[in-house]
Amino acid sequence: MLLDGDEWRATLRGFRSEAWRLETLPQYLVPQEAEELEAFRAGKRVDPHVYSSVYTEDLKRLRGEGRSKGRVHVLTRPLSEYLRFEFSRYYAPHVLAGEDIRILDVTDRDNPLPDVGDFWMFDRSTVVLMHYAGDGTQISRELYEGDPAPFIEWQRIAVAEPVPFLEYAERVTE
Repeated sequence: MLLDGDEWRATLRGFRSEAWRLETLPQYLVPQEAEELEAFRAGKRVDPHVYSSVYTEDLKRLRGEGRSKGRVHVLTRPLSEYLRFEFSRYYAPHVLAGEDIRILDVTDRDNPLPDVGDFWMFDRSTVVLMHYAGDGTQISRELYEGDPAPFIEWQRIAVAEPVPFLEYAERVTE
């Protein structure tokens, strides 16, 4: 079943304890980010310590309720322009608001998840497959109706060796 609109928002907000995402692409083309990406290209940066959005406020609320959001982004260097943008505009403020974001850099090593695509997993039971075109444009979100065990294993593998985002960002300046 494809998820969009209210169904997607309900899935994204309705988890009991944990929402977790695997990201694997060097670029996501999101129309809502076009203006912010252009500002980034023009040199405008946000201060992650004062930045606030609906998403960061939601992260703070979730943390207060004892719920968590996290993700691992599998990537290679050099970082794409989009990743540099995402790091400064979203990842830094989101970490400070309570999201557990980690980076699995596979530049100089084998990717432990070579054929695994992007997905969200909620409460280790509900999986949503994120489908993208080659350029990073989202095609659809699909509720996976099979056994979540492979996704639980992929999460285990993904969280075994990544570096916390803020630590990674300090080390990588490209």
